[in-house]
Amino acid sequence: MLIAAFPAGPWGTNCYVAATGPGSECVVIDPGKDAAGGVADVVREHRLKPVAVLLTHGHIDHMWSVTPVAGAYDATAWIHPGDRHLLSDPMAGISRESAGMLLGGDYEFTEPDSVAELADGATLELAGLSFLVDHTPGHTEGSVTFRTPWTAPAGQGPDISEVMFSGDLLFAGSIGRTDLPGGDHDTMLRSLAAKVLPLADDVVVLPGHGEQTSIGRERATNPFLLDLIDPRESGDSTTRVTRGL
Repeated sequence: MLIAAFPAGPWGTNCYVAATGPGSECVVIDPGKDAAGGVADVVREHRLKPVAVLLTHGHIDHMWSVTPVAGAYDATAWIHPGDRHLLSDPMAGISRESAGMLLGGDYEFTEPDSVAELADGATLELAGLSFLVDHTPGHTEGSVTFRTPWTAPAGQGPDISEVMFSGDLLFAGSIGRTDLPGGDHDTMLRSLAAKVLPLADDVVVLPGHGEQTSIGRERATNPFLLDLIDPRESGDSTTRVTRGL
């Protein structure tokens, strides 16, 4: 399996390109601002053909380039129905004041020509890969994660059971913010408890921002997960650092 990643735009949003290997079809995950050029570079270097664009949620820093990327390769964009309205109206996901400061100009956003909606528990078979969809609201109403099986080639490192593209649900040492429209802190904690804590320690987490991590590392060190594991020591978790747009 081939996974290429690069941070895109002023928010440093991680854009991922996943394929079975060079010279094959591929899937693009979370093409944010200025991501189209990076996707083109990865596609050209590895001789890939994008067939789908997967969005972990509808915030503008994750979907800015979804229409140009999907259009350039005649690919289908996949998003949860809870966030679909953000494809054409991303300002609904942030305050108008923040939008003016962040965008610095007038922009028009439209849906890609082909859009499909994600469902909790669905399995997507795309580009020779299998992605399990988990609906994980809290950062936004339509936030999801994608998990795909992974086995390291013989002699090239330890096997891991899965790779999870976590979007802004889970970061190394933190979680996504919940103070924007559509966010809710209690809902976020329920998503973490139901969809993250049951996972195996060896699952590699590829987040929407920052460095990769693992479920085992976060279970042992992430203060938000530690609070969920032992609520007697939770304190005021809302004062801890959260991340994302």
